[in-house]
Amino acid sequence: QLVESGGGSVQAGGSLRLSCVASGIYYSRYCMGWFRQAPGKEREGVATINSDGITNYANSVKDRFTISRDNAKNTLFLQMNSLKPDEADRYSCAARGANQGSNWLGFTYWGQGTQVTVSS
Repeated sequence: QLVESGGGSVQAGGSLRLSCVASGIYYSRYCMGWFRQAPGKEREGVATINSDGITNYANSVKDRFTISRDNAKNTLFLQMNSLKPDEADRYSCAARGANQGSNWLGFTYWGQGTQVTVSS
């Protein structure tokens, strides 16, 4: 089970920190990711972090977003800075077992998401 928190409303240029607590999986061995989706749009990969701590970001968020994980607390984070109005989406965390995919593919466990609203 993956449970996100930390969403909310922020003005353009503001910051939010999302969290995702995992249970029922061997968290430290999983690649974790953040995705976002707006109504009527396809889901978009935002960032991933594998079990070794190697990170990957969508080009649109590089240098503004930071993904991190705390294996001792089974928790995934996404620090989002300089948020833009078009990034007002529902953000979900996801988990992928070892060797089950690459880049944005192969994620099999998903949270319900947390809503981020960015006002201009």
